[in-house]
Amino acid sequence: MATSEEATRMASQEHLDLFKQGVEVWNKWRAGNPLIHPNLSHARFGKRSIDLSNMNLSATNLSFCSMTHDNLSGANLNGANLMGSYLMGANLCRATLHGTRLNVTNLSEANLTEADLSDAVLSLTIFGNVDLQGVKGLERVKHASSSILDIQTVYRSRGNIPEIFLKGAGVPDSFIDYARSLVGKPIGYYTCFISHSSRDEIFVKRLYADLQSNNVRCWFAPEDLKIGDHYHQRIDESIHLYDKLVLILSEHAVQSAWVEREVVAAREKEDQLRHEVLLPIRLDDAVMQTSKAWAADVRRRWHIGDFTQWKHHNTYQQALERLLRDLKAEQKPKD
Repeated sequence: MATSEEATRMASQEHLDLFKQGVEVWNKWRAGNPLIHPNLSHARFGKRSIDLSNMNLSATNLSFCSMTHDNLSGANLNGANLMGSYLMGANLCRATLHGTRLNVTNLSEANLTEADLSDAVLSLTIFGNVDLQGVKGLERVKHASSSILDIQTVYRSRGNIPEIFLKGAGVPDSFIDYARSLVGKPIGYYTCFISHSSRDEIFVKRLYADLQSNNVRCWFAPEDLKIGDHYHQRIDESIHLYDKLVLILSEHAVQSAWVEREVVAAREKEDQLRHEVLLPIRLDDAVMQTSKAWAADVRRRWHIGDFTQWKHHNTYQQALERLLRDLKAEQKPKD
């Protein structure tokens, strides 16, 4: 029999059962029981990511939970306890976290676009490879102690992180000066993931080298997949991390189940972020003639860049310039 102390640490079975019934059932129960503070502490929700978008998790004990890659977009996490929880790669776009406890919470690679952290409590909170420039309320965060920010977070945020937040997180003044120096620099290009068939590798290597030489940070499996990486997981993580997916369409790609899977992942990301992620280009006319549903949908919905004459230097350079134009990151207007 569990002690009273253990009972407070462990998830309530009643609350867990309600949670597993989905957002609609949970939100309806919360609306009818506003004074109850649900306890889902230490809960494990399975290995597959789950959709918790717009869920009312306010004042919920979610300490030491694993919600890696879960979709929490638009969720109400006000006053929730996320101490010690794993939210690596989670989608927290437009989520509200007013007064949320984020002590020792791992937010590495999470999507925090337009998330509101006003009055959230931080202590040893991990911000690894996170874009903070679109996060609201960073000036009002309460720092119980220092947190962890890596260089990737500074680069991805392009230095647009409030100084008061950096100081509260324990960032040295010399590093704050460096972060500040990034603000005035041109934003440059979006980062991109290159989706392709391995049978088009000659073209892909050429394009990859040219994008890199133009300071476009990009990823494609043969060059960047590390020994021991789990292929499915690494691909999904990369699509999640990079801003755009450059889709190389050819007769080989149209028949590729891998390419189709990557396009589906990019479409899901577009739906979550509500802006375009996919940048398709073609090496031949296969996509214009195919009856494959996913490829025909790409043909109907997107303008497809023309690289059919890529072996001719001048024509290739013109197509490359158009692609670089489309990869230019938009400058955000200054207040």
